[in-house]
Amino acid sequence: MTEIATLPRLTYSFARLQGVLVVADDEGLPLILHRPQASLEALLEARRAVGHPLAKQEVSPSVFEAALSKAYAQSDLSSASEDAIGGEDLSALADGLPKTSDLLDNSDDAPVIRLINGILQEAIRARASDIHIEPYEQRLSVRFRIDGTLQERLSLPARLAAVLVSRVKVMAQLDIAQKRVPQDGRFSLNLGQRAIDVRVSTLPSRHGERLVMRILEKDSTRLALPELGMDAPMLSAFASALARPNGIILVTGPTGSGKTTTLYGALSDLNDGSRNILTVEDPVEYALDGIGQTQVNSSIGMSFAAGLRAILRQDPDVVMVGEIRDPETAEIAVQASLTGHLVLSTVHTNSAIAAIARLRDMGVEPFLLASTITALVAQRLVRELCPNCKVPHQATTAELEELGLPNKPTTIYAAKGCSECQDIGFRGRLGLYEMVVMDDTLRAMIHDGASEADMTAHAFNKRETLLQSGAQAVLAGQTTPEEVLRVCKAKTAESI
Repeated sequence: MTEIATLPRLTYSFARLQGVLVVADDEGLPLILHRPQASLEALLEARRAVGHPLAKQEVSPSVFEAALSKAYAQSDLSSASEDAIGGEDLSALADGLPKTSDLLDNSDDAPVIRLINGILQEAIRARASDIHIEPYEQRLSVRFRIDGTLQERLSLPARLAAVLVSRVKVMAQLDIAQKRVPQDGRFSLNLGQRAIDVRVSTLPSRHGERLVMRILEKDSTRLALPELGMDAPMLSAFASALARPNGIILVTGPTGSGKTTTLYGALSDLNDGSRNILTVEDPVEYALDGIGQTQVNSSIGMSFAAGLRAILRQDPDVVMVGEIRDPETAEIAVQASLTGHLVLSTVHTNSAIAAIARLRDMGVEPFLLASTITALVAQRLVRELCPNCKVPHQATTAELEELGLPNKPTTIYAAKGCSECQDIGFRGRLGLYEMVVMDDTLRAMIHDGASEADMTAHAFNKRETLLQSGAQAVLAGQTTPEEVLRVCKAKTAESI
């Protein structure tokens, strides 16, 4: 079946309940898709809604659900905002919501609810990872983070700020009367068959509460290790490190660089039913079947260190710690590795080798680091060029020098913009990686307290750095030099 263009004459609730959907066929003519055993009354109602006879086609329940989700997932954000501006129904904010509500079933037409639903639907449709609702003196800004960059999608009157924030706080079961302290919560929703988890964070500001909603799709199928974007040699080395029965594997990088996704990919690869895999995270972003996941809760003393200490008494084979951020957690992680556990975690450093210096600063003895660390991975995310509209151009001398490439005629690609990528020129993100695998020489250097520069020179003698990984992505036409240099610290040719 070709792209489905919906004829919005049936409500979503009716179509879902009765198993009847009016779409356009390949020639643009109305067509009734229906599930097996759809009632005659429902088919007649669909025909009456269209206003003239039309063909019908029976499809399997799975095909029908996919068509239903695709047809009704589109939303008109601008019209929804106009409805909300027209009137503020504050009484609707007190209405309780079920634990999981389906946004496509808009039985409640309160303007503010329709606006919130429209914003969420539009963000999910645009593949946004975060929604920012930011109040200012004269306006309320709604921005989406798409592929790592923020874009303003809506500007509303400032008077809507309190109403909008309060409504989201009700959905996340937060205290709507408390506006002077930050709050965190979450809620779940469905967009057709797609299960979505939304993390909510509020922060008091000068002109009201700022609100950020992080969108997490409950679909772990895309977290497979081969789909992370590593090249074949690095993927093989990473898999070899994961195959070891003990040791520490650290993934480093700034916030938003995909570290947790990499760890989840590793856990999915290890999750074959023969191991007891336990995690302690802040927060648990994706639910992984077959893995015990524990949420950090500092308000009751459940820190990373306390959680790690507790799960080590649960007979684990593999332990994942969301982040090593204090000496106590670092010490317990090292001890867990020494007692025969495979430990996976993250550290906020700018390079793979820098993680060693960070752990030394936390008080971990160099000889313990030398004997426990198995592999270090640093990563960044860059925006990937839209394949439909990228345009070739001749690389300049400056671009080649900044990427550490030989100065010779080279064709690379630049962003242009089209309807497929919403005129941005980029669609999706690409991972850049550098990996350090421990060998005897590097262990000796760590034990003897060698400098970071010397360890880096040895570690990347035969392996790619982040910048070199980015340069290869540019040559392959996957991204631009500007994107690579935005996330990778430029280095001189000698240091590479």
